[in-house]
Amino acid sequence: MKSIQASSRSLALFLAAASLVLAGCKHSDPACCPLPPGKAVSTASTNKAPAVATAATGSTKPKAPAKRYTYTPKPYPVDERGFSPVDKALAKAYAREEMITEDADGSLNPYILKVIAAYPLDGTYPYHCGWDPREYDIYNGVTQDMWFKGMVVAKAYPDASRCSYCCGYTFEVFLRAMKLRNIQKGLDADDFNGMTFHDLFNMLQFWYIEGKGDNEVRAVTSYGLGSGITDFEQARPGDFLSYSTTPPGGHAVVFIDWLRDENKKIVGFKYFSSNLSGTHGVGAGQGHFSDSNANGKGILRNSVHIAHVGSIKDYKPFDRTQIIQRNAYLPTQPNRIIYVPAPAADSTAAKR
Repeated sequence: MKSIQASSRSLALFLAAASLVLAGCKHSDPACCPLPPGKAVSTASTNKAPAVATAATGSTKPKAPAKRYTYTPKPYPVDERGFSPVDKALAKAYAREEMITEDADGSLNPYILKVIAAYPLDGTYPYHCGWDPREYDIYNGVTQDMWFKGMVVAKAYPDASRCSYCCGYTFEVFLRAMKLRNIQKGLDADDFNGMTFHDLFNMLQFWYIEGKGDNEVRAVTSYGLGSGITDFEQARPGDFLSYSTTPPGGHAVVFIDWLRDENKKIVGFKYFSSNLSGTHGVGAGQGHFSDSNANGKGILRNSVHIAHVGSIKDYKPFDRTQIIQRNAYLPTQPNRIIYVPAPAADSTAAKR
């Protein structure tokens, strides 16, 4: 019996560790989706507290229930036009009343920078990522439902909190910027180099690192939308960047600029993302490479992946039969509670 119990505990620990590579947000760093050590991952999908406790933590303090078991479903907060704060900030650009000045190459970067400038930095767009249990059936790290081809490709948390996590947030920025560029050029908003809904959902799973070798570069290059950057000096504000750290962790961000020492050597970078520390939500941050810190801790220089989305004219054909298909979770559609205002009283009937 003892050997069976020990085997069960070992299996639980193995599954928890494996989930870091094969599930959701990019890393276990506090900057993105922390996974409690030694915890088995539950896959329950109902809004009900779990009946079975997870592995013992060695503490007598009761574990707080996961957010998915305690949240109150609410309609997403919008204004009378149906706009969120970000939608409202971008409304003139999407209406082509405000035109974005392109760079010399016609890349997506100016549109990306326009999109990230629309997010409030006052804490109303907070951070949240749940590992225990996982939440992919109800939440994909975006601040509001992201639509493509008439379906939701990434779901917002159904408590109307506008929360996000790093790889979800950067994917949301990518999607908004792609649609914005298409609209400004008079194209179908959902024409991403001929991609289908399932192409984009597969791309999302590359972006979220659901398998070995996945990252934003694989996502962008697989579908002919851009390229990977290996020469740091070629990176531009608005490129998508992810990295790993020591101690083990990592982050997914929108690159803003390099940090340099007095000799102009690159020692780190500035970025914009959804961050647990600092802003406790959407905002700016920065990090230094471990080889530039006296304690040897920080970003691993050779772990950096940089994806650049190029111009529409430079899109390349892709063959989906040659693209790995991820099946980490399903593109389930959200189930929202909709509150409809009571109809106004009929003034004519009232006079009768």
